[in-house]
Amino acid sequence: MHANFFDHLSRQFDLPFTNPVLIFSLLLFIILIAPILLGKIKIPGIVGFIIAGIMIGPNGFNILKKNSAIELFSTIGLLYIMFIAGIELDLGEFKKKKHKSFVFGFLTFAVPILIGFPVCYYGLHYSLVTSILTASMFATHTLVAYPIVNKFGISKNEAVAVTVGGTILTDTAVLIILAVIMGSVQGHLDTSFWIQLTISLSIFTAIVFLVIPRIAKWFFTKLESEKTSHYIFVLSVVFFSAFLAQLAGIEPIIGAFVAGLALNKLIPHSSILMNRIEFVGNALFIPFFLIGVGMLVDLRVLFRGPEALIVAGSLTLVALIGKYLSATFTQWIFKYTKNQRLLIFGLSSAHAAATLAIILVGYKAKIIDDNILNGTIILILVTCVIASFATERASRRIILAEETDGPEITPEVENILIPIADFNNLDNMLDLAVLFKDKTSHQPITLLSVVPDSVNAKANLLTARKKLNDSVKYASGNGTEVEIVATLDHNVSGGVLRIAKEKSANIIITGWPKKTTVIDKFLGDKSAPLIEKSPANLFILHLSQPITVHKTIQLVCPPAYMMEKTMNVWLAKVCKLSTELSLNVTCYCDDATKTHINHFLESTRSNVTFKFDPTEVWKEWKELQEKITPQDFLIVVLDRKAETTYLLSLNYTHRKLESLFESQTKLLIYPQI
Repeated sequence: MHANFFDHLSRQFDLPFTNPVLIFSLLLFIILIAPILLGKIKIPGIVGFIIAGIMIGPNGFNILKKNSAIELFSTIGLLYIMFIAGIELDLGEFKKKKHKSFVFGFLTFAVPILIGFPVCYYGLHYSLVTSILTASMFATHTLVAYPIVNKFGISKNEAVAVTVGGTILTDTAVLIILAVIMGSVQGHLDTSFWIQLTISLSIFTAIVFLVIPRIAKWFFTKLESEKTSHYIFVLSVVFFSAFLAQLAGIEPIIGAFVAGLALNKLIPHSSILMNRIEFVGNALFIPFFLIGVGMLVDLRVLFRGPEALIVAGSLTLVALIGKYLSATFTQWIFKYTKNQRLLIFGLSSAHAAATLAIILVGYKAKIIDDNILNGTIILILVTCVIASFATERASRRIILAEETDGPEITPEVENILIPIADFNNLDNMLDLAVLFKDKTSHQPITLLSVVPDSVNAKANLLTARKKLNDSVKYASGNGTEVEIVATLDHNVSGGVLRIAKEKSANIIITGWPKKTTVIDKFLGDKSAPLIEKSPANLFILHLSQPITVHKTIQLVCPPAYMMEKTMNVWLAKVCKLSTELSLNVTCYCDDATKTHINHFLESTRSNVTFKFDPTEVWKEWKELQEKITPQDFLIVVLDRKAETTYLLSLNYTHRKLESLFESQTKLLIYPQI
């Protein structure tokens, strides 16, 4: 009996492992330990995953073989990298700099091919078709190092936007070349081939950019409260788009990236949904992909004779030189810094996904021989390691340069308070607070419920605390720290003001008061005391549809001289909202206010697009009504001590907004006194 037990136990550890539970446990331990151990010696975690893959793979200690399950997770991780790159691309910045992305895309495509083809054809003496296919492999790159950029928080840097944009251009061009070469080898390169390729790409583009965003907008609107369903929907879109790309004759990675672009405006970067997407990808799927890349590497090819070593060295050297020259030419043309050049090189020098796709397809078609296949595996290892080091070094230098050269601003410690009257609006106000919150602030968001001190006060207080506790679970979805306060007070507004003073709150976000038949009573019950007595920046929100489905921000500003000292605070929040939602801002203001806003944008290096309109909407609100649509996000800034030349009265403004913009999303801002 004991012998049978030990025999059964030993079989579980036969190499390679076959027990799926043991395999998954081993991979999770690698994902956990590799970054920690290599972090001690300043080696990026990405390199650790690749090295671990080499060691446990069939060409290492043969602990694991690359089965269908590992292949599936690796594919998901690769698609995740491309999807996150697309969804985090700053579309506003990309549109402004799209010509730069085209230039870099052309350089990173043409330069490696111009260097690689002569080396393969004349130096290594391969055939014309083999040389073209191998040279096109040099032009590709995979954003393996993108998680490093994301970790350092510099994904908004122009060099990143240009590189990511260039990636999709060059990889698409190379994969189309692959389709053309395979059509040529198979004898299908005729008129019908080009017609089929053009039609399939057109249909794919139309579905992803026209159909999917409309479905996503409808889904997020109709199922706003089903947060888990939002994540499943996004995953479905990613893989469906990847499948459509495959049907269209291009690689699935292109489909995943394009899916990110299609959903870009609907998923704010600071949202809970975005946090879930990044968390699952960075914790599980992307490490699986990197381990899978390592499992392909066979270091023994270096000892199979000089020919294999020469091919591997030539391919690796050409790949790195081509990408470095492309980054250098881009730096010269657009006058980037040396750190940005290094960042572009780091992001664009790693070869993995598209490279493997090209070489494996060519190998199966007998266009590529064993030496090129093995040399490519070595190329993947070396370029991924160099790309990781280069990207991390560039990211650190850019962060240091921004801290040194940036404007010397010592902002007030941010404390956000959300007083809750209607718990149905809690999630909406919390979402807005998360988008507003300064990432450098470690202060929690305070959720407050003031319960009237009455006969049922004790029971009502317990109910309020329970509902507030539920909100903590919701907020924890994106790592936001929340503090809850439930208190008694004879006067609700007085209780809010008391807690605001205790918490030193400088931003208060509250919901739009419910309608009543008497407007003065409705203002007197809730809005008026906060407006008149609270020293904090007050934001009053009425959300008519999910915050992510708006098309533009319509901003109504008072004259700058009326709030010169407090303007930068709320203007920074408007800019942050614009960036998070990828929305342009149409601003109605006078010339002095326009000058102040432009100065603010320059001093903070903001890339928010402002369009100015001199219309004095506070004198004739109907002019604004004709310009705004139900999909616009209306923000009105009101001075608490407004002169009659700006507003007749607060009551007048509220009545106008209620009557003229009943169905629009509205945000009233009362700047700090």
